[in-house]
Amino acid sequence: MKFTPEQVEQLQSKLDATAVKERAQSGRKLSYIEGWHAIAEANRIFGFDAWNRETLDIRCVAEKPRKIGQTNPRDGFGVSYVARVRITIGDMIREGVGSGHGIDVDLGLAHESAIKEAETDAMKRALMTFGNPFGLALYDKSQANVDHREQEKQPDRVSYAEMKRQLEEIDRDLLDCQTIADVDKCAKVWAALMKRDGWTKDYRDTAAPKFAARREVIKKSDAEDAFPGARPSGLTGNTYVDNYMAG
Repeated sequence: MKFTPEQVEQLQSKLDATAVKERAQSGRKLSYIEGWHAIAEANRIFGFDAWNRETLDIRCVAEKPRKIGQTNPRDGFGVSYVARVRITIGDMIREGVGSGHGIDVDLGLAHESAIKEAETDAMKRALMTFGNPFGLALYDKSQANVDHREQEKQPDRVSYAEMKRQLEEIDRDLLDCQTIADVDKCAKVWAALMKRDGWTKDYRDTAAPKFAARREVIKKSDAEDAFPGARPSGLTGNTYVDNYMAG
């Protein structure tokens, strides 16, 4: 499997500073990205149906009673887990090991919290190997690949799987177009949707010929209706649709 040029561009891009969170640990501030953000980025870049997460191993490494709370200490439990998670994208496999800690007055809830944290931590470490959007930039103390610039908000880009599904929807819409005006109207609507959803250039380029082909079919049909048996000429050129799809 090879990533598309657009996917490579996304993987090489800087990490958006708005996705970076901080927490205090042992007197230091640590930067991190949240688990949901890592999953959202994987869905956006790879596609909702194009990657898989598998927990290979998870085990409890510590469990002991402890006091919980500073002003009014209560009896509780501290639990720690380690996990190993595998991320698969096509024939590419990456693995990560992470840890999780749970503290609660209820032992079961402490275990649940630790398990979730360990799995999420391991997943993020596996995804991190794919590039900055997954937190790789945070392993550099200078954070040179974290984009701190205030940028104009761009439209959220739909996944590649969703763009592929919508290409099939375009085919169905075009079957209902019986005139050139219908095609032009359909092209306007889809051009607006593509802009709103942040379609990549390769998918826009895939969509444009669909409108062009439908225009040719309608032109040919109209010409044959007017002159049965005649082959229409001069029916090339789809500048109108191409301009809309070019974005």
